[in-house]
Order: sequence, then C-alpha cells, then structure tokens
Amino acid sequence: MNIAATSLSDLASPLGLIAGNGHFPIEFAERARAHGLSVVVVAIYGEADKKIESLAQKCTWVKLGQFGKLIRSLQQSGVKQAALLGGITRVDFVGGFRIDWRGLKMLSRLRSFNDDAMLRGIIRELEESGISVIAPTVLLEESVPTRGVITGRKLQGDSLEDAKIGWDAARTLGALDIGQSVVVRNKTIVAVEAVEGTDATVGRAAQVRGGPGVLVKLAKPIQDLRVDLPAIGVRTIEGMHASNLKTLIIEAGKCLMHDPQAVLQAAISRDITIIAAESREDLG
Repeated sequence: MNIAATSLSDLASPLGLIAGNGHFPIEFAERARAHGLSVVVVAIYGEADKKIESLAQKCTWVKLGQFGKLIRSLQQSGVKQAALLGGITRVDFVGGFRIDWRGLKMLSRLRSFNDDAMLRGIIRELEESGISVIAPTVLLEESVPTRGVITGRKLQGDSLEDAKIGWDAARTLGALDIGQSVVVRNKTIVAVEAVEGTDATVGRAAQVRGGPGVLVKLAKPIQDLRVDLPAIGVRTIEGMHASNLKTLIIEAGKCLMHDPQAVLQAAISRDITIIAAESREDLG
C-alpha cells in the first residue's frame, strides 16, 4: 500500500524526483540530502538543470513522452514515493519529444489535454505503478508562506478594494481553469493570466496607465497541489516594479516562494507589499 507523505517522518529513501526546469527541483534534492534521504531523479531533457545530477543517487534523462522509461527508472531503484517539481516550457517535437507505449496509454485515457488533466493522468499512472506522489512542500516548508503581512503594511483604501476585486476574479478564473493571476488597477481588471504565465501577464499590465496596481495570484480550485503549486520569485517582484504594481496577494500555504530572503529583500527595496491570505476576509 502506498502511504501519502504528510511530514518528514513519512519519507523514506530512495525518494523519487521528476525534475523539470527552475530552481525548485535543485532545492528539493538539497533538502532531501540534508535530511539523510537519497534521491533518484528522472530529469526532463532540455528542461532540468544539469546540476541535479550531482545531487542524485541516480539520474536518468528522459524526453517528453517517454513515460515508460520514467516509471521503469523509478521502479528499478526501489522508489515508492516521488515528487514532481519544475515547469515544462519548451516542447521540441523534433529533438525533445519521443512518446513510448506507456505514454500513449496514458494519453489515450485522458478526456482533456489541458495542464491539469495531464498532471492527473501522470499521477494516476505513477500510483497504479506503486509509486505514491507526494507534495514537495513536505521538504520545502521554508518556501511556503504562512498567513499574514510578509512585507509592507496592511491594505486600506484603493489598494484594499483592488485586492478584493482581484481575489474574486482570480477565484472565478481559476474555477474555469483559465489561469492563476489577475492584475487590478483603479478598480479595473487590466490583465488576466492564461497560458502565457504570470510574468507575461504582469508585463501586459504596464500598458494600462494609472495608479499603483495589485497582483493577485491564487491556486486554481481544481489544482492538485502535490504537483502544481503557484510559484513566485525575485523576477515576479522585478516585473511588478516595472509595471507599477505595489501589492502582491498570494494564498497562504498554497504558494512556493523561490529564495524567500531574496524575494523579501527585493520587495522591501521596491516598497512592494506582500500579503499571504487564506480568504478574502484576510485582506482587510
């Protein structure tokens, strides 16, 4: 029987890691090693950082679609628990994509091909193969903001109104599986995230003039937070500053913050308020 890991004491070596791009797979592997856990990595070709090899007991590189190879690598190493971390930004159908029989089987069972449906399909195949999918936050607790004002001050006036409008809009858009982020300025929604990502959404907000704006980024209600947590980093703060967005609202316990100290320093130096809220009422 697979056991869902909810704390460090539930984890056992070797721990599996399916690694995409970004720093979080590296951070996860480093934290696992610091806790005495060995890590077996399946790294996505063209996405994962090569540094991951130095942190792994074993590292296998696969192309998108090689799902059978991915599962065999984990099973042959005795992995019973695995985390999925990192994004996939490039689908190279010439050199970076090679579907195998197991991948075809998984795709044939899907009713939709959006991100959430694909992730649910991957989780189902892994767990049917005896590998329990765990939430990476078990090892990344320091990167998960808790409820409260993280930088800046409590909201009031126009900023509070904009934040509430953004919260309601983000909840609605998330329920429709459209995106996670909404930008509000002067009580008007000026940018909504779709497939392009938060950074591009923030960049579009600069095209609409007005006073300081608010960025709200929330998890979609249908998201499986074991594999698809919203994330922010210094680049988010830099983009906000360039677009004159002075407030960032994230969801407490449901967001990953890359390099938290660097994010806090960047926000403070640019006079940007960050608030982690569990509900609309937490905004003020």
